[in-house]
Amino acid sequence: MMFAIDLINKDPELLPNITLGARILDTCSRDTYALEQSLTFVQALIEKDGSDVRCANGDPPIFAKPTKIVGVIGAAASSVSIMVANILRLFKIPQVSYASTAPELSDNTRYDFFSRVVPPDSYQAQAMMDIVTAMGWNYVSTLASEGNYGESGVEAFVQISRETSGVCIAQSQKIPREPKPGEFDKIISRLMETSNARAVIMFANEDDIRRILDAAKRNNQTGHFLWVGSDSWGSKISPVVGQEKVAEGAITILPKRASVDAFDRYFRSRSLSNNRRNVWFAEFWEENFNCKLGMHGKRPGSPKKCTGLEKVGRDSSYEQEGKVQFVMDAVYAMAHALHRMHRELCLGYPGLCPRMANIDGKELLSHIRAVNFNGSAGTPVVFNENGDAPGRYDIFQYQITNRSTAEYRVIGHWTNKLHLNLEAMQWRTGDPSLPPSVCSLPCRMGERKKVVKGVSCCWHCERCEGYHYQANEFVCELCPYEMRPDANRTGCQPIPIIKLEWHSPWAVVPVFISILGIAATTFAIITFVRYNDTPIVRASGREMSYVLLTGIFLCYAITFLMIAKPDVGVCSLRRIFLGLGMCFSYAALLTKTNRIHRIFEQGKKSVTAPCFISPASQLVITFSLISVQLLGVFVWFAVDPPHTFVDYGEQRTQDPGAARGVLKCDISDLSLICSLGYSILLMVTCTVYAIKTRGVPETFNEAKPIGFTMYTTCIIWLAFIPIFFGTSQSAERMYIQTTTLTISLSLSASVSLGMLYMPKVYVIIFHPEQNVPKRKRSFKAIVTAAAMSGKLAPKGGDRPNGEVKTELCESMETNTSLTKTTYVSYSNHAI
Repeated sequence: MMFAIDLINKDPELLPNITLGARILDTCSRDTYALEQSLTFVQALIEKDGSDVRCANGDPPIFAKPTKIVGVIGAAASSVSIMVANILRLFKIPQVSYASTAPELSDNTRYDFFSRVVPPDSYQAQAMMDIVTAMGWNYVSTLASEGNYGESGVEAFVQISRETSGVCIAQSQKIPREPKPGEFDKIISRLMETSNARAVIMFANEDDIRRILDAAKRNNQTGHFLWVGSDSWGSKISPVVGQEKVAEGAITILPKRASVDAFDRYFRSRSLSNNRRNVWFAEFWEENFNCKLGMHGKRPGSPKKCTGLEKVGRDSSYEQEGKVQFVMDAVYAMAHALHRMHRELCLGYPGLCPRMANIDGKELLSHIRAVNFNGSAGTPVVFNENGDAPGRYDIFQYQITNRSTAEYRVIGHWTNKLHLNLEAMQWRTGDPSLPPSVCSLPCRMGERKKVVKGVSCCWHCERCEGYHYQANEFVCELCPYEMRPDANRTGCQPIPIIKLEWHSPWAVVPVFISILGIAATTFAIITFVRYNDTPIVRASGREMSYVLLTGIFLCYAITFLMIAKPDVGVCSLRRIFLGLGMCFSYAALLTKTNRIHRIFEQGKKSVTAPCFISPASQLVITFSLISVQLLGVFVWFAVDPPHTFVDYGEQRTQDPGAARGVLKCDISDLSLICSLGYSILLMVTCTVYAIKTRGVPETFNEAKPIGFTMYTTCIIWLAFIPIFFGTSQSAERMYIQTTTLTISLSLSASVSLGMLYMPKVYVIIFHPEQNVPKRKRSFKAIVTAAAMSGKLAPKGGDRPNGEVKTELCESMETNTSLTKTTYVSYSNHAI
């Protein structure tokens, strides 16, 4: 301050012919003591009543008035400035602080005569919040010295955190004005209760900073805490002396400043002899050089005596104090205001004019608020309507270099916006990545945050299960039915669509059986066509045999339609041929067994032949039964046209990764039952007739093989029903049901082919000598024998192959060998 006053007094352009003086008092950083000291500033403005006082000679007393003060520079601590400002405003004395940053001092209604060349802590708190956000920290603790500066700074920081909702306060600790022994250790212990909140936002004075660092060191927490200090820490050496390790990595801020080289030259030239006007210089001298000066300022235990020849910067380390620039700017702001006031009131009058004999504090305040000049660091000095300077901060980090030397290094600046060089930062661990200070680690992809009630920065991570995906960081939503979560569960993707592939084991076995069956059926048809007029083929009933073999062929062929990729054409063919093969087979067998039953039932009553037993009649009956199946299919087509769909429910497993959509024809289980139901009805009816004709001679029209065929077929389909419908909830439903259905159809066809036609083909190919006409028996003889015995006994052991042709001879002339005889053939047929 005295250096700045000297410069002003030497400046011919600023306050010419006017000399500034100063009365400097020590506040001892205590607001109560500062209040007492400030009373000396206003003594000159207090009128003293001497009416009751008389001198010895009876004259009234003469009071020696103290020098009148027109303005006050200071204080440094906000708590001190607040206390002093409350007194000065009563006497309208303007005050300009060089370091007080408490936000409440911006209240122009309470502190209307207060101004400052440093920005308020509201800017500082915003800058510190921006630093915390840039570091990725969202869970921090605060630490404040009791008093306006610490408490208001923390309050501003907490308020900003609430407004931004990005940073949570783990806990707020306060350092008492008069801390008890062990108080700082307790504070460290409390901070460790929320150990995840490693970042500690500090608005504390130098002494408290030093003692909290020492407590962290004593409690073996070196390197744990990430200190973020306000401008009270700034780039000062005193808080970190001897505690470099525990302070390493600390981030501090300081109103933007520059070193004043002229002051360095001035201060280095000061000595005990040329700086006697500074009453505190001797105390500084002893502390700086670690010596003692006689009886003045003696320090017990100091072995060295000061010689007075020591030199600042040569015999001791020296670094310009961070507030030098602001002290000079505060003094110059007062000087420029006085200069403006002099120019306005004195109108060129040299020195003080009478109008400035009693300066109006309110008028001087208006001139202070109006100043605009470049300060000692070259930055503009201006004030807003509240007397605050604009926010400009340098950001430092306390680093220990490879040479084990500690220093504050500039890592960025803040001017309404943060500019931070993260690459210039250095941490104790040596890891270039930013250390964490978060309540909860970020959730992984596919996990949602379940926020802890009342603490928005703390959460539990819950994975999106099943078919849910992470819609945002807090919500899991269900994917659309035809979709499933992707691998990261951050979105949905279509469920793969599958069908029964030809190379699948579920398809290979049915196809193999079908190919063998089609080959065998084709061979049987070719054989019957080749030997169409031979006795065995004729005795089997050629017309009905071809119908039966067609049905067998269709039962085998349906396998390929059931495995083929579904489309409208394939689905249409499935509807038509699914039950048509069985219908062909069992309609023909039903007609055959019904014919046998009617012949023998009629034979018990009379020798008259029953109606509709000719081959043509049999074909009409068979195709009439088949037409019912076709009519049902056409009605099905009309009511519900065939189409395909994707069934996402069949293979919708608990694990979405295994989920598949199955491409299907629109044939439900009910539709399948209806389609096969008619054929099964024919099969059951045929079985009933097979049971009724079980007593006919075994050589008569293959009744026994037909019966065995139907019994075996019923067993196959009785086994099919529980397998097919019992697997409706299985994930392999499509494969099991398709394979079961096709194999059941193929086995039914194979039973009919094997029992009814393979023996005939065997005789035709390998024993042609047995393929000859057999002895004819009349229908009348057979009926008569059946009526006499009450049953039809098996006969004709000499008839290999169990085949015989029965003829009914209706004689027009019974007693002559020349009588013309008409033969009516009753030929039954089997598969």
